[in-house]
Amino acid sequence: MHDPVYEEAYHGHTIKIFQDLDPETPREWSNLGTLICWHRRYRLGDSHQFDSPEAFLRDLAGVSDQSDLSMEQLRERAARKAILLPVFLYDHSGLAMNTIGFHCPWDSGQVGYVYVTREAAQKEYAAKRVTKALRSKAEDILRGEIVSCDAYLAGRVYGYIIERDGEEVDACWGFFGDYELDCLSEARAFVDQLILRDVHRPPPPSMA
Repeated sequence: MHDPVYEEAYHGHTIKIFQDLDPETPREWSNLGTLICWHRRYRLGDSHQFDSPEAFLRDLAGVSDQSDLSMEQLRERAARKAILLPVFLYDHSGLAMNTIGFHCPWDSGQVGYVYVTREAAQKEYAAKRVTKALRSKAEDILRGEIVSCDAYLAGRVYGYIIERDGEEVDACWGFFGDYELDCLSEARAFVDQLILRDVHRPPPPSMA
């Protein structure tokens, strides 16, 4: 076992936070969106058959290869068929991914798209049409999926082990993002439940 990235004593227990060295890729989860990427060196996103962003946008927009449209026009037409966000990659001493872009033009650029078709969004939310509120909700979920991908690429995936008197009492892995937000709070909550259980546990029967 490698060294913990964080350790604390908490109510008579020891909580140790470790980097999860073998996490499941978030693209294996049940995602709302489909992540389509192109990169010379890395395999990113979901499997697809499109050899270029133009081919993808033409397919999504339902536009033939013979039509003479610019990339901007193709994006506009594709956006009529789907809720579509650009995806950017930063590649310098590690990888980072987002949907808004990075300030460094040399080591970053658009690498693909994350999207959900209008029909799929309507089905997911049992909606008759894609309202402004539904679109905003779907976009937030798509952004969240890219946040998870960013944590995965950057190695910000953690797990905890809880010990008492040197013995392991619980462990859990696969927390994405900064460990203070979910991993550590979940570990503390587990210890709190153990203490609460012990407080309410009836005393052993008297041997008298």
